[in-house]
Amino acid sequence: MANENLTVVTEFILLGITDRPELQVPFFLLFLVIYAITLVGNLGMIVLIRVDHRLHTPMYFFLSHLAFVDLCYSSAITPQMLVNFLVQSKTISYYACAAQLGCFLTFMATECFLLAGMAFDRYVAICNPLLYQVIMSHKVCVWLVAAPYMYSVCVALFHTTLTFNLSFCSSNKINHFYCDDMPLLALSCSSTHTKQVLIFAFAGFDMITTSLIILISYLFIFSTILRIRSTEGKRKAFSTCTSHLTTVTVFYGTQLFMYLQPSTNHSLDTDKVASIFYTVVIPMLNPLIYSLRNKEVKDALKNELRERLWFHQL
Repeated sequence: MANENLTVVTEFILLGITDRPELQVPFFLLFLVIYAITLVGNLGMIVLIRVDHRLHTPMYFFLSHLAFVDLCYSSAITPQMLVNFLVQSKTISYYACAAQLGCFLTFMATECFLLAGMAFDRYVAICNPLLYQVIMSHKVCVWLVAAPYMYSVCVALFHTTLTFNLSFCSSNKINHFYCDDMPLLALSCSSTHTKQVLIFAFAGFDMITTSLIILISYLFIFSTILRIRSTEGKRKAFSTCTSHLTTVTVFYGTQLFMYLQPSTNHSLDTDKVASIFYTVVIPMLNPLIYSLRNKEVKDALKNELRERLWFHQL
């Protein structure tokens, strides 16, 4: 099947977000600014956490990997999308398409499980503060990060292999701005029933498992916060969760919009709108959420900038 596939299709055409010529340059400029903020925000977060010893805690260890994942899956998609706004031939090679799909699936699944791991970290910090250093040891943190990467790579490789073992013989025009499973399946002249079942099975497992971990963690967190007598104590405890809770709400809200909408309203065009949020907008928002709503990050950034300015003045 793979040989047949290669002889029929050697490249795909990405139809993109819109085919209206007057919108190509404005969209290019808009998404270029968003991508630039994404690069600066996530790289800045990673570097800041690495150089500031006060941020060498489990919470910021997870946050640095969240920034890395956001940076990677945005970079797997946005540069190609930006190029396609400016060129007539919006093609992507067969193997580049497969690589893009694999990278997207890897980092998308990893983000789900990282957010769940961060929720567990907040649960331990608030509900078991005296045992926090014991439970959230460096070894445990490494495993809570390594396991999502390993699982996601295996699942992405499995799905990408299945998709690109299908035959594409009717058309090579993908109704999307990147190589995603569902628009690729729409082009296949092979039976895609098994593949579609596997997509929903794995997506359902990832979403249900991670959302349950997050939900249960926050039920215990809110229960503990409500038992705190002082208002200041409640505020401090809740403030450690607000950034993560905001990120989870935005991320899972987009996922729920995409997967729980009625089938009569579902189309590849609505998928494009949802995809813009979780591939382009959310990776930009996450570092902003954590920098604007987190006092420790803001203080660390101010200290680093102050030290750099003082050093240059010497």
